[in-house]
Amino acid sequence: MTFCLLIVAKAPVPGFAKTRLCPPATPEQAAGIAAASLLDTLEAALLTPGARVVVALTGELGEATRGEEIAALLERTAVIPQRGNGFDVRLANAHADTAAGHPGLPVLQIGMDTPQVTPDSLAAAARPLATEDAVLGLAEDGGWWALGLRDPLHAKALAGVPMSRADTGRETLRALTDVGLRPGILPALSDVDTMADARRVAAAAPHGRFARAVAEVR
Repeated sequence: MTFCLLIVAKAPVPGFAKTRLCPPATPEQAAGIAAASLLDTLEAALLTPGARVVVALTGELGEATRGEEIAALLERTAVIPQRGNGFDVRLANAHADTAAGHPGLPVLQIGMDTPQVTPDSLAAAARPLATEDAVLGLAEDGGWWALGLRDPLHAKALAGVPMSRADTGRETLRALTDVGLRPGILPALSDVDTMADARRVAAAAPHGRFARAVAEVR
C-alpha cells in the first residue's frame, strides 16, 4: 500500500529543543538528543515500504545541532513548512498540505519523539488505512504518537483539541469519533518529554543515534 508518512518536526536548536531534559542535560545535549531522535526517525521512515515521506518542519535548520546531517536526509523527503497558530492547528494544516501534494493517499502522521519506531512498525501502523478510516497510537503519558487518516482532511477535527496534556489522547479520540470516525487503536509507545522517558526509549532501541546521545548525559 502506498501512503504518506508525515513527520511533524522541530529543528533541534540548543535552548529551544527538548528543554524539559535540562537538567540533567545541558541545552546542547538536549538538542543533540532531539537531533538524534529526528535522524533515527527519518531513517526508519525512508526505509518504510510504500511510504512517501513528508516532513512538516518548523525552526531554523541552519542553527540546529547536526543540521547538515538532517538536511541531507531531508533531501530525500518532501519538506513543507508548519503553518498556523497553535499546535492543534499546525497539525491539521500539515495533514491538509500533505493531502494537497499527494491527493488520494492516506496519511500516517508521527512526531520526532518516538525514535524506537522501525520500518516494519510504521508499515504495520499504516496498513489498516487500506480499509479503516483512522488509526490512533496512544502514548504512555496520555498523549498520542501516531494518527492515521484515510482522508487526511479529517484532521481538521484536531483544531481545538488541547495538546501536550495528560488527556490529549482521550480528547483526540473523542474529537475523531465526534466527526464519525472509528479509529483503530495502535500499540502504545513511550515518547520523550523527560530524561526518564529518554532513558526508557534508549533502552528499547539501544543501537541507534538516540541511545548514543542519551548515554552522553550523566
